[in-house]
Amino acid sequence: MLTKKEIAFIILTKKQRIYWLSNQEYISLQKLFLNKEMKETIEMLANRIESIVINIYKHLHQHPEPSFAEKETADFIEEILQGENIPYRKNIGGYGILARVEGKNPTSRIIGLRADMDALLIEEANNVPFRSVNPHVMHACGHDAHTACLLGAAMILNRMREIIEGTVLLIFQPGEEKAPGGANLMLQDGIFDDIKPDIMIAQHTNTDIACGDVAFGSGCVMASADEIHLTVRGKGGHGAMPHRINDTVLAASQIVVSLQQIISRRRNPFVPAVLTFGRFIADGATNIIPDQISLSGTFRCMDEKERIRLKELIRNTIKATAEAYGCSCDIHLPNGYPAVINDPIVTESARKFAEELLGDNHVGKMEKRMTSEDFGFFAERIPSTFYRLGVKGPSNPECGEQHTAHFLIDESALKTGVKMLAWLSLRFLDKNIRIR
Repeated sequence: MLTKKEIAFIILTKKQRIYWLSNQEYISLQKLFLNKEMKETIEMLANRIESIVINIYKHLHQHPEPSFAEKETADFIEEILQGENIPYRKNIGGYGILARVEGKNPTSRIIGLRADMDALLIEEANNVPFRSVNPHVMHACGHDAHTACLLGAAMILNRMREIIEGTVLLIFQPGEEKAPGGANLMLQDGIFDDIKPDIMIAQHTNTDIACGDVAFGSGCVMASADEIHLTVRGKGGHGAMPHRINDTVLAASQIVVSLQQIISRRRNPFVPAVLTFGRFIADGATNIIPDQISLSGTFRCMDEKERIRLKELIRNTIKATAEAYGCSCDIHLPNGYPAVINDPIVTESARKFAEELLGDNHVGKMEKRMTSEDFGFFAERIPSTFYRLGVKGPSNPECGEQHTAHFLIDESALKTGVKMLAWLSLRFLDKNIRIR
C-alpha cells in the first residue's frame, strides 16, 4: 500500500513539480537517445521508477473495484496523470480514461496502449500486506499490474516527449470482465473521434510464463465469447404423473445435450469452438417438476463466420427441442466479445522489437486460448497486437491461475511490463517501421 509520503511523491501538483531526474541526468538521457541508444535510455528510466510502479500496483491491488464501478481507481489514475502533466479525457464508456503523450510532429504516427482496470468478484485468499480490503472483490486477473505498467510507461514516455516524434495514447479501460465490454462502450462513446491510433498494443499477465519473458502470436489468439441465457417454460406438477404435465427438467436437459451435438456434429471441424453450461436451476423437489427452468452458458468460437452460423443453429435447436417436449423457451443470446485477432505485420514487428529489448531467449510463442478478451473490439478496427507478460517468479512459485483466489504476480514482472510498453511505443513511432 502506498504511504502518504509515496503518494505525495507520485501525485504532483501543477504548481510545484518534483522531477525524478536531475538536470544533468536529463542531459545524459537526451544524449543517449540522440545517439540511438534507446534501450539504455529505457533501462535507466525503468530502474529509476521501479519502486514507484510497485507501490502503484500494491495500491491498486489493495483497492480493487468490479467492472463499471472503477471510480476510485480512475480517480487514482487521474491524480497521477495530473501530477505528470499528462492531458487526458475521463468518463469514456463509464470510468474510462484516454490520456496522451505528444512529442514533436504529434500526428506523424500515433500508437495506442491499452490497460484494463476492473477486478473480479472473488474473495482474496492471499496472505499479503496489500491484500484486498474490499470484501469479495479481488484483482484476480492482473488488471492491477496492467494499469501500473501503463502508468510507468507513461512516466517514461512523458520524460522523453521533447525528443521523440509522434503521439502515444494511454487507454485505461473499464469493464473488461463484463459484457458488453468496456472496450466496446469506449468505442461507442467516441474515444477515437478526435484522434485515432495507427496501431494498438496490449499486454496481459500469464502465470505459465516466467518473469522477464513475453510471448507473441499472430492471427486469432483468443476466442469470441457469447453468453446464453434460457428460461424453459411448461406445465409443472407431480413427479409421479409426468403424463399430465410438460417435463421442463427433461426438456432443459435435452437442450443441453442437443447443443453439445451441434459442437460435435454440426461445427466445421477445422474451427475451434466450445459450448458450456455452468448454471442449471430447477427449483422443484424430489416429486415436484417446476413450471420453469433457468440455464446459462457460454459459447466460444475462433472464426467469425462460423460463430454467426452456429449461433443461429443454437437458437433454432433450443426452440425445436423445447417444443418437442411441449415446452417453450425464452432465449437471450446477445452479441458478446469478438475474437482477438493479432495483425500479422504489427505482431511480427513487435516480436522482433521484444527480442531487441529482452533477448531471443526471453521471447516465446503465445499459446492460443478459448478464453476471451474485449480487446477484440479494438483489434477489429485497428491493426493490433495482444501479447503475454510472464509473472511467475521466485516470490509466487505456487501462484494460482487467473480468476482464482490465490492469483498473485511476482512484482519483478512489473519492470519488464513497463519497459515493453515504452520500448514498443518508441520503436513503432519510427515512421520507417511498416504497420500496414
